[in-house]
Amino acid sequence: MTGRCNETAELLRALPPAFTFAQARQGGLSERNLRELRELGRLETLARGIYLRSGAADADLLQVAARTPEATLCLRSALARHELIDDIPFEIDLALPRGKRRPAMTAPARWHHFDADTFHLGQGRLSLAGGLSIGLYSPERCIVDAFRLRHLEGTELAHQSLKAWLRTRHAQPAVLLHLAKSFPKAEPSLRQALELLL
Repeated sequence: MTGRCNETAELLRALPPAFTFAQARQGGLSERNLRELRELGRLETLARGIYLRSGAADADLLQVAARTPEATLCLRSALARHELIDDIPFEIDLALPRGKRRPAMTAPARWHHFDADTFHLGQGRLSLAGGLSIGLYSPERCIVDAFRLRHLEGTELAHQSLKAWLRTRHAQPAVLLHLAKSFPKAEPSLRQALELLL
């Protein structure tokens, strides 16, 4: 019995941290093996047919990506990933288009609903394990959102991220202002802050 458990554990280790049922089958794991691994707490189901090894890095992001591919890292979470703030947010800031329902999950998430017409502006993808990915707003979009939502997030976040971005070699204020034109509530204060800092 122990030999079979060790063999199953070896097969599990050979798979990526997040994997599909088809990948598990190709790797030699049966449906029964997967059920046993879940019961032992070595594996969890992210979504139907998508599994995650316990203790995998970015487990929360993998859970979000598996359940809601449209979700996009925004605000503090995205700013931290772009190294524009020093915070390590406890909750993951995630955006969905207005009208989309947020999924039930165990990951500590703070959901935001953004206008569907501008939702995809500045959106890229962040690759995760197992071929999954999650949306990630560009540094410029994050700064615009910080200014746009400063009444909720605080003006310090907006100014801190803008200052850090201006110190990067990729900073192009014209590109930032062009993006800000799509967000009328953010543009005047962002333009004013840039004039003071430049």
